[in-house]
Amino acid sequence: MQIGPKYKIARRLGPAVFEKTQTQKFQLSEARHARKKSDKRPKPLSDFGLQLIEKQRVRFSYGITERQLSNYVAKATETKGGNSAEKLFVLLESRLDNVVYRLGIAHTRRLARQMTSHGHFLVNGKRTTVPSYAVKAGDVVSAREGSKKSVLFAALEKKLQNYSVPKWLKFETDKISATVSGVPALETGGAFNLNTVLEYYSR
Repeated sequence: MQIGPKYKIARRLGPAVFEKTQTQKFQLSEARHARKKSDKRPKPLSDFGLQLIEKQRVRFSYGITERQLSNYVAKATETKGGNSAEKLFVLLESRLDNVVYRLGIAHTRRLARQMTSHGHFLVNGKRTTVPSYAVKAGDVVSAREGSKKSVLFAALEKKLQNYSVPKWLKFETDKISATVSGVPALETGGAFNLNTVLEYYSR
């Protein structure tokens, strides 16, 4: 997925969309940009504009295409009952590349996507090269034996000493193996307003 200049996109959608833009360097760049634009008053956004921005934030953060996101939304809303926003969140978080990212093995989702597509991981002992593969409770995600010597996994235990893995994942860093022990939980005040995204697609 080609995404274009990250600083420019993050300036429009917010720094949380990329790991690269959650840095002091980006903050300084933003401060300089704000000084240049201080004489211009921003236009208020319509409801559609707000929905569009939130949709784009989710897309770029998870590194997925428009078609992928619309398919996830359709799946989350196809059955009545339950919270569609929670269903959508589970679908997004359960992607294999996101699991690798959440485990802390990859410092960005883009790197996690590359690692999975290059076949560095197994799901229940089977090599899986599809970043969008949906894991479920009980699945075991582990590094392929031949990949463990790769620089990608070097000093992993040391790197993750102060890292907190989400509660729905149980990670054995010494074995580079994780068990999906539950379901991702959507929390109030999270990074995205998925209800706004659902409103965009319900037009």
